[in-house]
Amino acid sequence: MTTQPIDPTRIFQLGEGFMASKTLLSAIELDLFTVLGNDELTGPQIGDKLGLHPRAIPDFPDTLVALGMLERDDEPDPRYRNTTETAAYLDRASPTYLGGVLEMCNARLYGFWGDLTEALRTGAPQNEIKHTGRPMFAELYSDPERLQQFMNAMTGASMTGFHALAETFDFTGHRTVCDLGGATGQLSVILAARHPHLRCTTFDLPAVEPLAQQTINTAGLGDRVSTASGDFFIDPIPQADVITMGMILHDHNLDRKKHLIQAAYNALTPGGALISIEAFIDDTRRTDTFALMMSLNMLIEFGDGFGFTGKEFTEWCTDAGFTQITITPLAGWASAGIARK
Repeated sequence: MTTQPIDPTRIFQLGEGFMASKTLLSAIELDLFTVLGNDELTGPQIGDKLGLHPRAIPDFPDTLVALGMLERDDEPDPRYRNTTETAAYLDRASPTYLGGVLEMCNARLYGFWGDLTEALRTGAPQNEIKHTGRPMFAELYSDPERLQQFMNAMTGASMTGFHALAETFDFTGHRTVCDLGGATGQLSVILAARHPHLRCTTFDLPAVEPLAQQTINTAGLGDRVSTASGDFFIDPIPQADVITMGMILHDHNLDRKKHLIQAAYNALTPGGALISIEAFIDDTRRTDTFALMMSLNMLIEFGDGFGFTGKEFTEWCTDAGFTQITITPLAGWASAGIARK
């Protein structure tokens, strides 16, 4: 009896996945999708505009076609253009540009993930602290350009989830919102723009405040969105009807997670709600590849930081005194853990 050989294709695709990833990240670094914009260019024209060696053409753009990141017309000469998705999300001229997170992946995470094996063996972070001796945020905050890149990345990664929260959560009975770790202030601005009755405060470390103020000023919402500076592990959290945390809890170890949840409970007005926006791992820890890889990324970045399931979040919030705890899908990877006081 002849048995069919087991197909190893999936193993090779996964093992060589870094090749596809780096092809896309290099295209973003070179600003290919912005250069294309709404135009169509031949391979040599792409090479000229991006300053590429002739050897890169046609392999580089053709690989992006095969990956679904570009489209190509072959008559009379091959001409390349953006797909609907890359035009919307990877062209800097697009109002929905989300490439900032991929810029950060290319500039920071791609190299750090090369040391994943060491992280798995030691439990130690593999980011800036390994190379400079300074913690990640201290290193980023010392360089305005790198801080801006990181904050842009976080904004891009969170945007769709923030908008979904503004549309799905009922803010009718609430008047004030405090966004802990608010970064550029994007969530506060989105909520205030969607719900004119809200007054929002974006709370983060002093180095980030100018970036948040710039976002607020650009949106013209200075009358209803304000900034507050401090360290939420040390300084009092401003009292509010709703306290939000966008991708904050996963940065920290269990004790610090519980500390933040309890601090939020204490700062909420009666009837208020804590909303934690995260890539929650599925309770069986079997299916949500993205969330599990993000938890590994917390190992790379912080050592003892980790992602968590909705069930774990519910247990921690219950211990803090919250009731009516739900996990609500938002958009893409993002879900909202909602706990009511």
